[in-house]
Amino acid sequence: MQAQHILLQSRPEGMPTADNFALTQVTLPELQQGQFLVKNLWMSVDPYMRGRMIDRESYIAPFALGEVLEGGAIGEVIASKHADFPVGSKVSSMNGWRTHYVTDGSDHTILPTTPLCESHFLGVLGMPGMTAWTGLNRIAELKAGETLFVSAASGAVGSVACQLGLLMGAKVIASVGSDEKAASLKAMGVEQVINYKTTTDLSAALRTAAPQGIDVYFENVGGDHLVAALDNMNEFGRIAVCGMIADYNDTTPSPGPSNIGNIIVKKLKIQGFIVMDHWEHYPEFTQQMSQWLANGQVKAEQTIYEGIEQAPAAFIGLFEGKNRGKMVVKLA
Repeated sequence: MQAQHILLQSRPEGMPTADNFALTQVTLPELQQGQFLVKNLWMSVDPYMRGRMIDRESYIAPFALGEVLEGGAIGEVIASKHADFPVGSKVSSMNGWRTHYVTDGSDHTILPTTPLCESHFLGVLGMPGMTAWTGLNRIAELKAGETLFVSAASGAVGSVACQLGLLMGAKVIASVGSDEKAASLKAMGVEQVINYKTTTDLSAALRTAAPQGIDVYFENVGGDHLVAALDNMNEFGRIAVCGMIADYNDTTPSPGPSNIGNIIVKKLKIQGFIVMDHWEHYPEFTQQMSQWLANGQVKAEQTIYEGIEQAPAAFIGLFEGKNRGKMVVKLA
């Protein structure tokens, strides 16, 4: 059987381009006993993948040149010689960036039967949703009545963090890059939304939105957003550092915040985290999130590209602000 795979053809320098990727056709091996064939239905593109395109030591190995990329995916078993994965099963895996593949089932999970679209297991019910939940509950320990600031607030993680903040009784302030994204968040109940692209002084805009200061900052961006947050944090504030997308395509290191001394003066706590280190809490998260989705208390936004050939464009679009909610690619 023929399958299409996307390879990392060259390592990006600065912003990734289509030339860094190559679409290739491969012939899959015949099924052996204990294996099954998966047809991918959906795949995820996520900002962390940019770091894996750099040949450096990190918390996860870099992608190899000339090899198929990987990432979250939802697929359907279409042929099987594995008793635990019958034909028709829907499975989650890290075998994205390909249309079909043969596997023995290692690191595959059968999805529960649900009326929700399977793609939500790549977004609000998957790693991005779990990241937002972990950052607010386990890292920042957000409390009712506190003020929460979320950057990249219309993205896959940020949009969930905003909604969870509201459910937890916090006052939520969000930062986005367009008026359209701001309107979407306001429709979800976020009253204070800053369009950072039309604001000349982000720190002043944040001070206007939160005159009583910020207790918790959910950090997705870095750069000017971190500077503004440090200016406006209250004493004993907490910063949960999920990502710093503003720096991902830099060819030279960005200078640190000039106001970093506020960490001492304001007695702040800053903690970076990788969500996989907290995955033992995933059952608790899915139980809560499934209920919130069913009740309409959390809304799941998606931006969908169609066809595996569009996967590089979808990935690049993450750094151009083209997504609202989770960016996914529909393969089937």
